Amino acid sequence: MKYVIGVDLGTSAVKTLLVRQDGTVQSEVTREYPLYHDKTGWSEQEPEDWVTGTTGALQELLSNSGVNRDSIEGISFSGQMHGLVLLDANNQPVRRAILWNDTRTTEQCREIERTLQDKLLSVTRNPALEGFTLPKILWVKQNEPDVFARASHFLLPKDYLRLRLTGAAHMDLSDAAGTLLLDVANKIWSEEVLAAFKLPSAFCPPLVEAGAYVGTISPESARATGLSPTTKVFAGGADNACGAIGAGILSPGLTLCSIGTSGVILTYEADASADYAGKVHFFNHGKENAYYAMGVTLAAGYSLSWFRNTFANGESFDSLLEGIEDIPVGSNGLLFTPYLVGERTPHPDAKIRGSFIGMDGSHTRAHFARAVMEGITFSLNESIDMFRAAGKSVDTIVSIGGGAKNPLWLQMQADIFRANVVALENEQGPGLGAAMLAAVGCGWFPTLDACGEVFVKHARIYRPNESASKQYEQLFRIYQQVYNQTKEINQSLDAFRK
Repeated sequence: MKYVIGVDLGTSAVKTLLVRQDGTVQSEVTREYPLYHDKTGWSEQEPEDWVTGTTGALQELLSNSGVNRDSIEGISFSGQMHGLVLLDANNQPVRRAILWNDTRTTEQCREIERTLQDKLLSVTRNPALEGFTLPKILWVKQNEPDVFARASHFLLPKDYLRLRLTGAAHMDLSDAAGTLLLDVANKIWSEEVLAAFKLPSAFCPPLVEAGAYVGTISPESARATGLSPTTKVFAGGADNACGAIGAGILSPGLTLCSIGTSGVILTYEADASADYAGKVHFFNHGKENAYYAMGVTLAAGYSLSWFRNTFANGESFDSLLEGIEDIPVGSNGLLFTPYLVGERTPHPDAKIRGSFIGMDGSHTRAHFARAVMEGITFSLNESIDMFRAAGKSVDTIVSIGGGAKNPLWLQMQADIFRANVVALENEQGPGLGAAMLAAVGCGWFPTLDACGEVFVKHARIYRPNESASKQYEQLFRIYQQVYNQTKEINQSLDAFRK
């Protein structure tokens, strides 16, 4: 039997999967690492923690599985997007990585808008938002000039990890699309954008497709991980692109709902012609010559984790959600907006914050828990609403992540989205997508589509309940009013946040 490995470098942990040729996950290992929030809005990690965590996870993966290392033909990667890893000429990080959920760069975003004007959307296809990479580069350049002077180039998180395992630096198109430095349609670094901010072309790494072969495991990394030095390494892709691959979103007509720390609604685009006027993200897919449009809720699963840690610390999610099935649609008039760390789609606003609206003395913890789940799903529905308004058909949605682990939440998604929601039998998210890139790269399948027919297995379909959908439609329109009603209040409160 032959195997490949998918490595998913997430925000809170790295997950490694050992996958057989028939798509069965033979073994999996996860290792956590810390986040650093030294100031309000800051979110950083030590790149070395990614390497240590991944190396240990790979060691344990091989040990637990009992698989001979020579049977493992290839490895590929999925990674958290946008994170800035600044490196010196010796490929050493010059500071901690600044992550996707860091919101310190509002001023730099406005600078990008003023400087690029209409080129921002026509070239990069995305608005200037705090989470993207270019604003982070400018922040370091302006606020830490001595640090920036030591930097010769940059990578994104999974690309730094791959550099440490192979010795070679590359960046795939799906991840590069989230930097605001890529000409998305032409698949090249934009000379116009680089020149506008006085960044040399050498500051950016060589571009490759997500499925590109980029070398083998270095002898040093082979000793550290237990892998063979002949193991083939493939570039890998952004976590959302790999999540789409792992969910089989490889052709028009399919939409993905992914609820992790953040939440994503993603729809396949066959070419670069679609124009959403910057209201949603538009990125290169992990599948060659394809694209995807994507809306993001910054605090999706994070909102539920925050609620548990704050009001039910030490309890399991099962305990937290006990009794919510008995709470009626709309949580008895209680609404929650998941703006705990600002918002991305459709409100690119770093200062907006969450709200519970409609509280009264009859509400129990179960009401609040259900309202959090409904609020997260309403936020994701904002993206679906925009896709439909642009003429996209959204009839079938594949759901992955934390929101796909709870049958009640899957039914809630079907009811709120007004679409069939498909759960996967072997839901492994971006890690499986990374493994599929390695499987195709190793020649097991001629295309990702062919691989998906074997690796992606549908389970139950949740169909919308007409009565619940009608109620949720009314509640959703009320939910959409909360942002504008609370925007000025939150801007005023921002001066009191530390």
